[in-house]
Amino acid sequence: MDPRLQIRVQRYGWDRAAEVYDRAWSGPLEPAQSTLLEMADLKPGEGVVEVACGSGLVTLRAADAVGPGGRVVATDLSDGMLERARRAVDDAELEQVTLLRRDAGALELSDDEFDVAISALGLMYVPDPGVALREMARVLRPGGRAVLAVWGERKRCGWADLFPIVDARVNTEVCPLFFQLGTGDALRYAMDEAGFREIVVRRLETISHFPSEARILEAAFAGGPVAMAYSRFDETTRGEVHREYLESVEEYRGGDGYRVPGEFVVARGEVG
Repeated sequence: MDPRLQIRVQRYGWDRAAEVYDRAWSGPLEPAQSTLLEMADLKPGEGVVEVACGSGLVTLRAADAVGPGGRVVATDLSDGMLERARRAVDDAELEQVTLLRRDAGALELSDDEFDVAISALGLMYVPDPGVALREMARVLRPGGRAVLAVWGERKRCGWADLFPIVDARVNTEVCPLFFQLGTGDALRYAMDEAGFREIVVRRLETISHFPSEARILEAAFAGGPVAMAYSRFDETTRGEVHREYLESVEEYRGGDGYRVPGEFVVARGEVG
């Protein structure tokens, strides 16, 4: 797929997902986000660039960690996500946060500008993750650190049948290599190639709780990466994909909804 087209698909797809994203995913993604922030070890007064900030779930926590004397520049492709983040930032009165619409592969920021770069579950969607990683390395000062979180191996993510179910109806091309960075040592190798050193990688096995059929379907279809394709399905097609997806996660259903296994990979590296 043409990278420019993939970027457009990402931008407008996440615009679609923005309004339900926090409700659908704030709980399931929290373990990865907390581990990322723990490994980033942000200090008061530091400068942070966040790539693919989404609705600002990590942005707010990073801004709190660096305090009013610090700085967070949070970037994303999606206007819808940035608007959600802007509302949250304004409500929290965080003057140290700047929100910018940027492509992860072209941040348009100065060399050696930040102490820390973070990206929580956005790198899987970038057409060329290596380019994005080199951009993060470029904007970091010598000795600066980057911390990244991605989804893990496909076989460890119980919701993964979502992609073939949707792609059987329409070729979304949303994330053809979605699980690649979470497989084996792929993320470590990608960071090494981008110039990072002292790389540390952690794998997290998690269970995501969705309390009802309605909530697990919302998260899968309306609140995630296939939101744009899903928005174009007629009612018959929506019914079909709902049934197939629920069948794919049936083994995880219990008395309190669905408890779906997943895996995250979180890595930290430093620039020379």
